[in-house]
Amino acid sequence: MSSCSALAAAVKNSAALLATLARFLRDLVRSHTALVAENELLRITVANLQSRGVKPRRLTDAQRLRLLLAGRLCDWRRVLVLVTPATFLRWHRNAWRLFWRHKSRGGRPSVPPEVRALIRAMAHDNPWGEERIADELRAKLGISLSPRTVAKYIPKPPDRDPRGRGDQRWATFVRNHAEAIVACDFCTAVTATFRTLYVFVVMEVGSRRLLHVNVTAHPTADWTLRQLREALPGGHSYRLLIHDRDSIYSCHLDESITALGVNVLRTPKQAPRANAF
Repeated sequence: MSSCSALAAAVKNSAALLATLARFLRDLVRSHTALVAENELLRITVANLQSRGVKPRRLTDAQRLRLLLAGRLCDWRRVLVLVTPATFLRWHRNAWRLFWRHKSRGGRPSVPPEVRALIRAMAHDNPWGEERIADELRAKLGISLSPRTVAKYIPKPPDRDPRGRGDQRWATFVRNHAEAIVACDFCTAVTATFRTLYVFVVMEVGSRRLLHVNVTAHPTADWTLRQLREALPGGHSYRLLIHDRDSIYSCHLDESITALGVNVLRTPKQAPRANAF
């Protein structure tokens, strides 16, 4: 019964809205004299009802729509008497919200199944990313899709085993070889005169012992290499050096550290906690 009642109410409201639109269109072609006379008659009627203290009934959706349409053609603030201006503006905002919700209800058109299958086949047969596949579809087949849309239909690689039965996780590797790992990083300090200083720290991961600390106002790759050479003298037992992907750690710096018998490990991309020590 509830669904039938809702359907009947929707049909009734639609019919009332159509009737309101028809009356509004009819009023547009009426003469100016007739409209002025009718407005004066309505003003007298409303003034009489107000003087008697008659409380108006709640307006229907069709009546609200008619008031909104009429308000587009006149100064509604001067003649509005049934509701407050704030209520009239709220109706206007709700009407625009419903209009745009109806206009954008469809969303983007879905990608046909055959195009989805083609994207999966191209990703399987070629080592391409979503941008290359989108360019190939546009250039050779005239199918215009954004790389983000293409990425939705590319098969995702299987996740790594979180228990470490497959590839060893970064944290597990560092924990197992902590005694032979050295970590280095920069931090900044601001002096009382608002001068920025760069503090370079080299630390043994296993014991958290600081091997070397120095400060400079202008860090360079050569300066950083000198600090690492001082921190890793001859006869050390370290085999691995961890640093992030800062551009100051140049290829020449990594090659020089490797010549000292220490392998360089760059932290994974967008993983600041990988060098949290």
